[in-house]
Amino acid sequence: MRRIVNMIVSAGAMIAPAFAAAQSAVAAAPVPPVAVADVPAGVPALLAPVAGVGQPTGGWQLQTPMTSIGIEANTMIDYVLNPVMVGVTIFVLGLLAWTVFRYRAAANPVPSKTSHNATIEVIWTAVPALILLVIAVPSFRLLANQYSPPKADITIKATGHQWYWEYEYPDQGGFTFDSVMLTSEETAKRGTPRLLDVDNRLVVPAGATVKVLTTAADVIHSFAMPSFYVKMDAVPGRINETWFKVDKPGLYLGQCSELCGSRHAYMPIAIEVLPRAQFDAWIAAKQKENGIEPKVAAAAPAVTPVAAEVVSAQAAAPAAAPAA
Repeated sequence: MRRIVNMIVSAGAMIAPAFAAAQSAVAAAPVPPVAVADVPAGVPALLAPVAGVGQPTGGWQLQTPMTSIGIEANTMIDYVLNPVMVGVTIFVLGLLAWTVFRYRAAANPVPSKTSHNATIEVIWTAVPALILLVIAVPSFRLLANQYSPPKADITIKATGHQWYWEYEYPDQGGFTFDSVMLTSEETAKRGTPRLLDVDNRLVVPAGATVKVLTTAADVIHSFAMPSFYVKMDAVPGRINETWFKVDKPGLYLGQCSELCGSRHAYMPIAIEVLPRAQFDAWIAAKQKENGIEPKVAAAAPAVTPVAAEVVSAQAAAPAAAPAA
């Protein structure tokens, strides 16, 4: 047994120098340089906000509408709903004041025993019904325009999480990214409103019809952008659809408008609308960043020699003489 052990030790002593020499040779061998491709980061232009556009103003008025649906809705509010509400309020207040003064106890020691009045009952039933009918006409038109969108130029999927948004671009290869709210210090550096900006903004092209598919991974959220007149719930296990079209490039800010938990107030939406060329460059950078090959347009069918001869003959043929 001792003899076997001595033989193993002797063999190990002989192998060790050879193994060390091999390691030294490998370490001393030149390492060929590795070519590293420059992958541009898909970062948008980080546009600065414009005062009074796409963000809260701190007043009682609605945000400036930036879509055709928003303009239609604001027109209805300013010229239909608000005048009706103001008129009804003033009328009811005046009628109440007149009733208190006219039928006070001092002026009417003997109270009236009138139980009902058919004319007044017809009026207070018919007039509110007519008011609702007047409001219904522009309301139905607005709803029809809002839920009958034109053909989409681009589709975005927005998934609500507790408490951030995840965006997917299915038309551009399906790349995704998360959008998380920035801290107060980070928004101060960017010069954007506190609690409303995010690290990765949703980027869309100007002048394009954007279809937004909303869903959620946990609880009910709501994708809301006041300046676009967009508000659509994101429900787990369900896909809801909304749309918008913005012609003016810029930064537009919104928030989740559904009570989705303790950090509901910290789930903003930041949409950056870019010119088409700038948007295409951002998409190309994002695709390269995620290892996605851009879609190549189908090439035009080749013209066969026979077809080329036919086209040449038609071009060379003189025009037909007019009929006698």
